[in-house]
Amino acid sequence: MLTKKGKYGLKALIYLSRLAPGEVALINTIAEADESPKKFLEAILIDLKKAGFVHSKKGKGGGYLLARQPEEIHVGQVIRALDGPLAPIACASSNFFQKCDDCVDEKTCAVRLTMLNVRNAISDVLDRQTLADLRDMPRHLRKTRRAAAG
Repeated sequence: MLTKKGKYGLKALIYLSRLAPGEVALINTIAEADESPKKFLEAILIDLKKAGFVHSKKGKGGGYLLARQPEEIHVGQVIRALDGPLAPIACASSNFFQKCDDCVDEKTCAVRLTMLNVRNAISDVLDRQTLADLRDMPRHLRKTRRAAAG
């Protein structure tokens, strides 16, 4: 499940992806636009900076901006950085695997195999989508609705 931290982080990155190259945004501006709690967003942006998704500029004219192009940042990467593994249970995780204490044989465990399928389905979607895709999604939906109505 996507946490509020993951959701607010994605929304902040989408906001930053809409800025002109080199343009920065203040935390207050991002928080107001996305209706995110400012203090919580500050902590999230620090985590996003540590993970290499954003840069910050201090002083007058400072703020946050993307560290890479929106087409280079995949949603799965962001969620893993903010929320941890995508897998619903640790034994189904690719990056954070942990053996279950009560498992006799993880290769034939029906629960693990099912959760591995869930993890793979989630990963397939999130690792294909980029910030550019999310940024452009509302615009694409508006065009599709107009075409259907007209």
